[in-house]
Amino acid sequence: MTVTSAPALDVERLRRDFPVLQRTLHGRPLVYLDSAATSQKPLAVLDAMERYYHTSNANVHRGVHTLGNEATDAFEAGRVRVAEFIDGDPSGLVFVRNATEGLNLVASSYGRELLRPGDRIVLTVMEHHSNLVPWQLAAERAGLEIAYIDVDDDGLLRQEDVDRFLQPPTKLVAMSHQSNVLGAINDVAGITRRAHEIGAVVCIDAAQSVPHMPVSVRELDVDFLAFSGHKMCGPMGIGALWARPELLERMPPFLAGGSMISRVSLERTTWNTVPHKFEAGTPDVASVVGLVAACDYLDGVGLAAIHQHELSLTRHMLDVLDEVGEVTVYGPTADFDRGGAVSFNLADVHAHDVGTILDREGVAVRAGHHCAQPLMRRFDVAATARASVYLYNTHAEVDALGAALGEVRRVFRV
Repeated sequence: MTVTSAPALDVERLRRDFPVLQRTLHGRPLVYLDSAATSQKPLAVLDAMERYYHTSNANVHRGVHTLGNEATDAFEAGRVRVAEFIDGDPSGLVFVRNATEGLNLVASSYGRELLRPGDRIVLTVMEHHSNLVPWQLAAERAGLEIAYIDVDDDGLLRQEDVDRFLQPPTKLVAMSHQSNVLGAINDVAGITRRAHEIGAVVCIDAAQSVPHMPVSVRELDVDFLAFSGHKMCGPMGIGALWARPELLERMPPFLAGGSMISRVSLERTTWNTVPHKFEAGTPDVASVVGLVAACDYLDGVGLAAIHQHELSLTRHMLDVLDEVGEVTVYGPTADFDRGGAVSFNLADVHAHDVGTILDREGVAVRAGHHCAQPLMRRFDVAATARASVYLYNTHAEVDALGAALGEVRRVFRV
């Protein structure tokens, strides 16, 4: 996805909105480079959730008292606002706990129940386990075939695999919009167009794209798209699945209980209208309120500006890693329009050791397989360190990462 130029961010002003960024780590200023795992939360989000609990806390949909009506109004207004954030129809917006639950919903309700034995699901080797394991379960239980699109040495999808697998009997393509390991941004619109030509539907893991760039489900023309609130300055425990309402109409419920029913008797149950059919039990209204505040905050900053800022930081980081020496980077180079997650290894030092020394220097990064073990095997590594940037990171923090990696080299005599 190419994003047009946008005004530069006033990062120092933005940083004042995030209380945790004011703390120190082991006596050093915190350099938080782990936003691909979870983002920090601005005061606007924290205040919105606290205000809800202080003034309007109640269960939704079934009450007739004022607090119940206020909670219901906040919840349903939240549905409209979050759908607007991704340019989608609110009647297709299902609130879930996170992208993982949304992807499981699609794999269980659509993949397992509506696909037929012999139908093929196409995934990629770069998928997070949340967009891989649910499909393996669905395939096992419904007799489906799975094919995987490989990546090249730059972490980009192999076009020959795309051409080979976007043919019958493929009925569903499930893929990430942006890799949580490689930072690669996939051509979702192009692949969706080809999938629709053969009658296949497309399910997108957008956990790493919705927080970082403008995303429109109308422009992408996808059928399902899932994302998490906690990666986009919102609270943990809330996310959304957007789906074409007509597909939700066909799909059986994922969870059963209160709110998702229309009528219950001892003999049979009928379902509520979509999207409520997929929202069983008491929802996390406060987190929906927080997610709305996050959408407002990010729109106020500007998603295009955020993406351009991250791209500038990432290009700087790739230069810094090159200057450190003995560093292997996995994923697209600075010449590509890419996301702000950069995975790397330093010589033969284990990624966990790299992360531990960086932490001593006040730099927080991720270390491990990043819930993407097939991708680790593709690059023949057990783990990588991953530094990921967001709207509140600075070029000085990128330089701090480079200096801290110099300390890693000193400790391990690389």
